[in-house]
Amino acid sequence: MDVDAEERDSARQCTAREGVAGLRGTHSRAETVVRAGGAPSIEERVGDEARFFRAWFENPLRTGAVSPSGRFLSRMMARYVDPAADGLVVELGPGTGPVTLALLQRGIAPERLVLVEFDAAFCRLLSRRFPNCRVVQGDAYDLGNTLADLRGQKVAAVVSSLPLLTRPEPDRNALLAEAFAMMGPGGRFVQFTYGMVSPVPCQTRRGKPSLYAGEASPPVWLNLPPARVWIYRDACEAAPARPARPQGQLMRSLRKRTVKMRVGLIVTRDKVETEIRASAARARQQIAIRAQKARNDKALQPAFALLKKISEPKRRG
Repeated sequence: MDVDAEERDSARQCTAREGVAGLRGTHSRAETVVRAGGAPSIEERVGDEARFFRAWFENPLRTGAVSPSGRFLSRMMARYVDPAADGLVVELGPGTGPVTLALLQRGIAPERLVLVEFDAAFCRLLSRRFPNCRVVQGDAYDLGNTLADLRGQKVAAVVSSLPLLTRPEPDRNALLAEAFAMMGPGGRFVQFTYGMVSPVPCQTRRGKPSLYAGEASPPVWLNLPPARVWIYRDACEAAPARPARPQGQLMRSLRKRTVKMRVGLIVTRDKVETEIRASAARARQQIAIRAQKARNDKALQPAFALLKKISEPKRRG
């Protein structure tokens, strides 16, 4: 099943329209949340950037990005979550909360949001910024144990800002398997990526059908760097069985040729992905080495001390 046509048309116009129109049509509940302090000020945004950079510097593979998701990307992700759907909305890797804010502006009640964050400092920040949301500190790649308290509760959608491409493919598949096990029929897994291809296999590979059907949003050019959102559904729900139709010899021949071409394209794609992963692994290793050297460089200690001071929240009166 594809994403509804109405959502697709709305998403295609997202990046061009939101820069001017904003979110004028949000629900009153979301407006109340924003007025109460949900939207960060300029000072808070600078602090968020510093916190995020610090977290990335300390562990580049876990954080995956040097800055939080931009508001255009956050709103694009929130567009694919239905506020009227029954059940909780689980957000993985909320960081400083830009996607959380977009979900609230979308009309998701804060009591329905469950924020799963690994970093303790981010958890404290999220608890202060979104006091009515449930914040859970734990490993998103072990959802069964991290969200053991939610067993038996319905989950409508999972929204992820995790850097999936930094993890092996089996870990990514296991994450989606646990997420769909929590969600009932019609559940969606929403994931953004800076990559050009889906971070999760959603096509037949080596004769094995994919468990998930994925559809990509239009590119979010106003995000830095540009990104796009992938929406995954259970393949059985997305592609219901169709009754067989009689076909002639010509149609069978064309189908065989088409399958042969697709197999060739898949093989080529796999080779390219392997090269990209190898290059990315080498780049991550170089980044980690340079980061370690920088941490040991005494000349940079004053700069790190200043960064730590900026990233720590100010205590009030």
